[in-house]
This record gives sequence, C-alpha cells and structure tokens, in this order.
Amino acid sequence: MNPEFFISALVTLLVVVDPLGLVPIFTSLTARLPVPARRRVALRASLIAFLILCGAALIGDWLLRQLGIGLPAFRIAGGLLLFSIASEMVFGVRIVREANTAEAAVEEEHVRNIAAFPLGIPLMAGPGAITAVILLAGRAQGDPKLLGGLIAVIAIVMAACLIAFLIGTRISKLLGVTGNVVLERLLGVILAALAVQFVIDGVRAVWS
Repeated sequence: MNPEFFISALVTLLVVVDPLGLVPIFTSLTARLPVPARRRVALRASLIAFLILCGAALIGDWLLRQLGIGLPAFRIAGGLLLFSIASEMVFGVRIVREANTAEAAVEEEHVRNIAAFPLGIPLMAGPGAITAVILLAGRAQGDPKLLGGLIAVIAIVMAACLIAFLIGTRISKLLGVTGNVVLERLLGVILAALAVQFVIDGVRAVWS
C-alpha cells in the first residue's frame, strides 16, 4: 500500500475526529454512569462510528454519482467544510458547539442512546469525518489495497477514540485547560492546511 496515502488518511481523520477533543464531552456525558456502563458506551459509540465511516468509504462515491454530484465538486465543498471546522477549532468555537449539542441530546434522549447520539453521530462520525472519508476514498480510485488501507485507518482512529474515552479522565487532568486549548489550536491549523489541499485538488480536477 502507498505509505503516503496511508499517512495522509491517518492524519486527516485523526485531526477531523479529534479523539482527545472528544474526551471532555464523553466524560461529561457519562459522569453519572458506573465504570462498566462507561466502557460499554465507549465501545458501542466507536463501533457505530466505524460502521458509518466504512459505509461512507465503500459507497459514498457511488451515492454521489447517483445524485449527479461530481467528485471534484465534492472535493471543493468538502474542503470548504473541513476549513470551516478547522477555523472553529483554531478560534475555540468547536468544543463549545459540540458540548451544547451533547447537552441538548442528553436532555432529549434521557441518556438512553448516548453511544449512538451524540457520540457516534455527529461527534465521532460527523459531517467532517464523512466528508474526509469520501474524499480519501475518491483518491483511492477503486484500488482494493488503498481502500483496505483506508478501512484500517478508520479502525485505528476509532480505536484511538475508544482508548481516549477509557482513560479520558486521566488525559484531561494530565493536559489541563491550557494543554487542551493548545492541542486543539494546533490540530486546527493542520486541518486547515489539509482542507486547502482538498480544494486545490478539486479545482485542478475541474480544469484538467
């Protein structure tokens, strides 16, 4: 498999999903649950997000064709969406917005389906992650090895989320408020650069 593709996919998904950034939300959502229940929620949320992103990788491009949407157009739109997420991360808006979404969901669902919503969707397998996976699958151009590598990347990122959730309290205390803020800003800058590259690729495809 192409190492460049694997590394690019891994960095993109790690930044978009942001396992460490989701830890405070997971901790707050499961604060009143016993430890075994927390583990079940973490495992189920990771599995749900994995299945959704795998589906996006395997049939996302086909679905776009059925809707009459060209991949270059989706690359440009996806890049702009990722850039929007990156700007929220850099300016500290993303965590506040996701926390508000999470709190509203808990109130409405009465904590019955925390793993599915809001953890699995839209915090882990949200629009940004789905967009990134479809774009990466498009770059694979149907190559089974590259698609297999993308599925492996998705599994790695979801495993990182699971591990982060399981040791979430320790991570939050270790990083502290300043550490969490600095990390999110840094990941936001990296994501912004990747988003711009997606737009450039889309424009090149249109004019080629």
